[in-house]
Amino acid sequence: MPVFRPVRVAAVITETTDACSLVLDADLDYLPGQYLTVRTPAGARCYSLASAPGTGEAPRITVKRVAGGQVSNWICDRVRAGDTLDMAGPAGTFTPRSFDDELLLLAGGSGITPIMGIIKSMRCVPVLFYANRDTDSIIFRDELAGLLPVIHWLDREQGVPTADALKELLSPYRSREAFVCGPEPFVAVAEKALQLAGVPAERIRVERFALEPAGGRAAVAEVEIDGRSHMLPWAAGRRLLDVIVDAGLNPPWSCRQGQCGACAVRLVSGEVTLVHNEILEEEDFADGYILACQAVAVSDHVKVTYH
Repeated sequence: MPVFRPVRVAAVITETTDACSLVLDADLDYLPGQYLTVRTPAGARCYSLASAPGTGEAPRITVKRVAGGQVSNWICDRVRAGDTLDMAGPAGTFTPRSFDDELLLLAGGSGITPIMGIIKSMRCVPVLFYANRDTDSIIFRDELAGLLPVIHWLDREQGVPTADALKELLSPYRSREAFVCGPEPFVAVAEKALQLAGVPAERIRVERFALEPAGGRAAVAEVEIDGRSHMLPWAAGRRLLDVIVDAGLNPPWSCRQGQCGACAVRLVSGEVTLVHNEILEEEDFADGYILACQAVAVSDHVKVTYH
């Protein structure tokens, strides 16, 4: 189970109109590319560290506002310098094996956050491909310009990137190890483009993140855990794990990214959708398992059991 501790926010930096960085007053032992889990009254989410250890800068995480996203909007609207938030971690394995290698880095939107920590740690200059909606949505725009050359892709000018288009841009760097981070649609296109460019699968490292859900359905969650049954109100768009944890219960969980399976729970009745899943397979679904950290209600009543 992650161990939370209070962390003071030393400063809040506006990065774009919908993204901010929280500079933390904390002595963290972390690796470039790792993330922290932040717990708020609106729920808990994982946010990557955009800083790098050993550089003299304070740790910082970056939060991008999601339309209808309860946690990201709560942080962007309410958190100020001097506030304290409960945080757990660091965690994650999205870290280069060597900081002397020449890397190819691909980021989409706020996927630049862990990539930024990696850039600051490298002892050689990597190549960065960075996709955004438009110029105003480029997080760390000025800071990146002072660190390395960037291949920018702007959807409003160039359209949504395709695997064939990216292949032409990435082919000159096919001998490098590639690190990819962003929302699932971007990651899928980037992985396909790297394969078409001739980058072997074993040299492609991926950090996926699922956008904080804004949809879903208000429901009641019936949760059987530790020999007792609990009826919990489940607000539309919230993840099941947040609902259970906020009720003061103690379910198993770890990564919150849909990658480890620690939060798996058996669905007894009702219907949910999983925002993201990298661990459960068809036989797991056949046995009734879902990921609590990724489950959003579809039906009015959902029953799960940890028995």
